[in-house]
Amino acid sequence: MRRILSIGLAFLFVAVCGATQPAKNTSYDAILRHGTILDGTGLKPYKADVGIRNGYIAEIGDLSGRNSALDLDVTGLFVAPGFINIHSHADSAALPTAENMLTQGVTTEILNPDGGGSNDIAQQLSRSASAGLAVNIGAYIGFNSVWAAVVGQADRRPTQEEITQMRALIERNLRQGAWGVSAGLDYKPGYFARTDEVIKVVSVAAPWRTNFPNHERVAPETNFSSRAGITETIKIGGDAGLVPVITHMKVQGHEQGSAAEVINLMNWASAAGHYTAADVYPYLAGQTGLGALTVPAWAQDGGRPEMLQRFKNPELRSRIAKEIEEALNARFGGADGVYLPQTEQQLVDIMRDRNAPAGETVIHILEQGNASAILRFGREDDLVKILQNPLTAIACDCGASLETRISAASIAFHPRFYGTFPRVLGHYVRETHALTWEDAVRKMTGLAASTVGIVDRGFLVPGMLADVTVFDPNTVIDHATYQNPALPSEGIRYVLVNGRLALTDGKPTGERAGRSILRSAHMPTRPMSLNSARRVSLAGAAAASNAKVWISLNLHQDAGASSATGSFRLNDPRTGTTIQATKIGLLQTAAKWASFTGRARVLSGGEERSITVIVDLADPLAAAGAATISVDVEGVYHVDASVEARRIKL
Repeated sequence: MRRILSIGLAFLFVAVCGATQPAKNTSYDAILRHGTILDGTGLKPYKADVGIRNGYIAEIGDLSGRNSALDLDVTGLFVAPGFINIHSHADSAALPTAENMLTQGVTTEILNPDGGGSNDIAQQLSRSASAGLAVNIGAYIGFNSVWAAVVGQADRRPTQEEITQMRALIERNLRQGAWGVSAGLDYKPGYFARTDEVIKVVSVAAPWRTNFPNHERVAPETNFSSRAGITETIKIGGDAGLVPVITHMKVQGHEQGSAAEVINLMNWASAAGHYTAADVYPYLAGQTGLGALTVPAWAQDGGRPEMLQRFKNPELRSRIAKEIEEALNARFGGADGVYLPQTEQQLVDIMRDRNAPAGETVIHILEQGNASAILRFGREDDLVKILQNPLTAIACDCGASLETRISAASIAFHPRFYGTFPRVLGHYVRETHALTWEDAVRKMTGLAASTVGIVDRGFLVPGMLADVTVFDPNTVIDHATYQNPALPSEGIRYVLVNGRLALTDGKPTGERAGRSILRSAHMPTRPMSLNSARRVSLAGAAAASNAKVWISLNLHQDAGASSATGSFRLNDPRTGTTIQATKIGLLQTAAKWASFTGRARVLSGGEERSITVIVDLADPLAAAGAATISVDVEGVYHVDASVEARRIKL
């Protein structure tokens, strides 16, 4: 009887699919007309109109004859998904405006990179959103913060009980919606954790199939080797059951010129079954605390007060100064590679004025207070190779900021805070042709979404949330410099966040349409799957809240196609709801997992709405042998239903 019903549902859907397309007079909240679409997949651009309704992409095609409340002629402009910054140091006070991010085309920021941030992300996101959000925000749970909360600032070994406590903190935040477990093993106190200890702590996240972005540890014990640090990141991710992400990837010091070898490390790991990703910003210098990566770890043991006491000991001071110089020479090309933005001075100028060597000068500066530094580290040919690596997303290592001048407390004075994404588009696409338009946008959108696990943003296809960036390919460029880091970029013309206009003609509108976004247990980190054909099918009953819903699903997407074909229908007798797909967007697949967005007719009410469906055969919270089908219709209908995994064809 079940088989007959399943076949009947599938037949009914196929018979009516395509008969429920919107009428010609359909109205939209917004239409972007005559633009060139770069949909985030990396496929070739094409010309079309984009219709938006209720904060979602409703239709892409010829929308002549349709009307809308907001009608934008974007002839000659590129229309892309909103850019996703997966490495954000946003100032929460700046999130209601986020002008420096909107003018870069960014619509979503993932907070707490480098292992930092709150150990209670639910509270953090709530507070950050309390005054409204100009962009969407999510958050990692930071390994360094967890380590500091349990073990402290000292270089000591954690007890088994402390490891258990740290694992519990990470799992609690994953349940709250964290988008991965970030780390900054180059920073103290995370630096003090041994590789096996990191694995023991973060492996609690393995069932969640998430990612481990790490600022790699570049240590004197490895002769300050970037490759050794990247190898450690890959090992931690692989052994812990997480996807390692080489965050703000770079090749430093004496290893400059070996980017191809470092990329091969990623490729070998992926070929061995441990998918490895990366992110990068388009600059050859970074910014952090002057002492963070120069003062030796033993001198920072216990935190800043203990470090200052060691500075007072003449014997220790001499040793520290010597090791600072070794780090400067090995990582940043010596003192010439250090610029202090707060005083607008090169370190070598301060050395000359004080008639003191580099190590002693750094100690003197740190005794006066914490200082930020611009640290030069790399070569252009390495950067280009990393940018071109197919597994490298673009992320700015920046975030929403109110800074328009350099202040003593500022960490936001690197040009990346105002220029990253337009610099990639203007310089590395239009001017040097290092990347194509479609691949650059893919690295800012679809690849970034896949890297952290987002399923309903990152692509410009029906059913996705309407985060949209419109830019002029002829003018988009950065202007920020190390001397003038707050100069806005140009060429980003319009930005929509959840369907509302946040930037027009390059100027913020004041809209606060951003949302806090949370990762569910059904959103794994995954490689993009466009290069192979994929399908998913299911028919019959699924259990939901001690009742049954009926689902018929049969989708297929060819390799290189931008959307799927097939059918979806759900009947929920509990609520009298029948949902029938009218347009299918992108089908994404990974091991034991699939997801698609699209448009569907909610037959009980008759209105067409956007739909997101996830099929998860590896749900960490499900019973053994069970799969979860998650269906969401614009937040007005949601169900998580359970079926036997063997009934699903992937």
